[in-house]
Amino acid sequence: MRLKGKFFTLLILVLLSPFMVIAQDSISKKKAMPVSKISKASNDLKKSLEVNDEAQIAQNYERLANEFLGKGDKSKAEEYFKKAIASYTKLKLVDDKTRVTRSLAKVQESQKDYDSAIKNYEVAGSMAEDKSVEKINTNDANRLRSVASPVVQEGYLNSNIKLLKKENKSEEVSDAFIQKAENSLQQKNKEVAIESYKQAIAYAKGKPASIIKINNEIAKVYASDNQFDKAIVINEKLLAAAKTKQDFYTQIKQLQSLSTLYFQKEEPNKAIVALKEAFTLALQKGNSAEAKSSLISLTQYYNKKGKNKESLVLYDQFLQNFDQLIQSDTTLIDVKTFQVSEDKIRQLEKEKSLKDELITRKNTFNYFLLGSIGLLLLFFAWIVKSLFAIKTKNKEIALQSLRREMNPHFIFNSLNSVNQFISENKELEANKYLTSYSNLMRNTMENSNKDFVTLDNELEQLKKYLELEHLRFQDKFDFKISVDQELDPERTLIPNMIIQPHLENAIWHGLRYLDDKGLLLLQFELVKGKVIIRIDDNGIGLTKSKELKTINQKAHESRGMSNTKERISLLNELYKKNISFKIFEKTVPERGTIVEINCPLIDKIG
Repeated sequence: MRLKGKFFTLLILVLLSPFMVIAQDSISKKKAMPVSKISKASNDLKKSLEVNDEAQIAQNYERLANEFLGKGDKSKAEEYFKKAIASYTKLKLVDDKTRVTRSLAKVQESQKDYDSAIKNYEVAGSMAEDKSVEKINTNDANRLRSVASPVVQEGYLNSNIKLLKKENKSEEVSDAFIQKAENSLQQKNKEVAIESYKQAIAYAKGKPASIIKINNEIAKVYASDNQFDKAIVINEKLLAAAKTKQDFYTQIKQLQSLSTLYFQKEEPNKAIVALKEAFTLALQKGNSAEAKSSLISLTQYYNKKGKNKESLVLYDQFLQNFDQLIQSDTTLIDVKTFQVSEDKIRQLEKEKSLKDELITRKNTFNYFLLGSIGLLLLFFAWIVKSLFAIKTKNKEIALQSLRREMNPHFIFNSLNSVNQFISENKELEANKYLTSYSNLMRNTMENSNKDFVTLDNELEQLKKYLELEHLRFQDKFDFKISVDQELDPERTLIPNMIIQPHLENAIWHGLRYLDDKGLLLLQFELVKGKVIIRIDDNGIGLTKSKELKTINQKAHESRGMSNTKERISLLNELYKKNISFKIFEKTVPERGTIVEINCPLIDKIG
């Protein structure tokens, strides 16, 4: 008879599964059911995947993982936590990645995957900017390494409880106390375990599901210590609270727990009453899984006692309510709905992956293209810079060459003067001239490579030159040099070897042809931030000078003028200075020539 009962039980359970699958497919065709949190989270995830919003995708992965964790589906929770981490990594959101990595480690620990959990606790700790968060994760990693030593683990748990309290993380403090309770049970210390569970309840405020779960654990500890009455009191209180809140699932679970306690206490009648109540409530509220669980427990008891008729009555009740049970079971709908949603999520993830790959390839190409363009621009800039440097160097060479063109003519005239003194037996004058000439030439050669010299230096050179010329033509002219008091000769810079050729022209082509004694004025004035250099002579003037010149003299003067203009042009190009030059003849009744050079006030080159 007992074998017949067992066979009948197995037959009903085997037949039950396909009916439930068929019922699931028929549910969608009947009436709309309330949307569960998992369905809502999966729908939001699909929407974020469709628009490829990475921030929303990451948040929805994390949200879905937490929903699965709340339902006890730890493998699914782990899967979606990993996906959330991948999205947060793309977004470079370190704090979010740290938080989810710790959540992943907790799920892996709850599944006894200690190696993975240790690794992720360490990763979370290494990413944490807060030293306390880093220490908490490090403690958890070390705690799992010491899984064989509960006493060592207790030290890490106490450290974490203290740190988590300081950080005001109530939910995690509650979890840590639960871990401490489990640790105390390993050490056979049930009193400390119960106290830790009570502490966990105190920090689990606002989390009714967690409070119920912890109370059930306390009841189990009492039951393991044969303190069944205390365990029953806890379950009855939970049952009463569930009835008040009309929490039917909790009512069913507490009735099942009470039946287990009554069986352990050897009060089978009370156990059967609780199981029947759980079975009836599960049928009424459409919870096929719990109805099945209660039915199995009841039939096992009846079969054991040889009461097969009672088993048959229960099966009959179950089958009569079967259609209604399946139609109203939201858990079955949630599973079926999520299966459909998950297929869609997988498809959208593949599409997103392809899009991301295309974007990555496009970005790689763009970076390569931009890099190539950048290199070409750098190469072009280097060429331009090199050409500019060559051009600048050529200008410097040209400027130096033009400066040196002036020296041979000056040397030639000076040697002619020496020759004249010697031919006239004026050895003293020739000796004095050569001495002054050698000093002048030495200073000229020292400054030959400079484009600008100080006004003080140039005045010294020009004064020596004019003294030499005056020594030769002392009966032809006198000279005077004046410098504006506002000019600082030691700091003010002027172009090198620009003035001397015009002084030479004034003496050799203007003043030396006079019958009376002429005057050569050299003036330096500061006018509106510019240095005005004026060479004023009362010689025969430009017009008459041209009439007296030979062909060679005209060619030299023309080259001298063009030399000055070229040098000023090169100086302006090289140093970006606005230097100008002009020459004009005085109008009647005055006679002579004026050369004017305008130079900006310069006290530093570069």
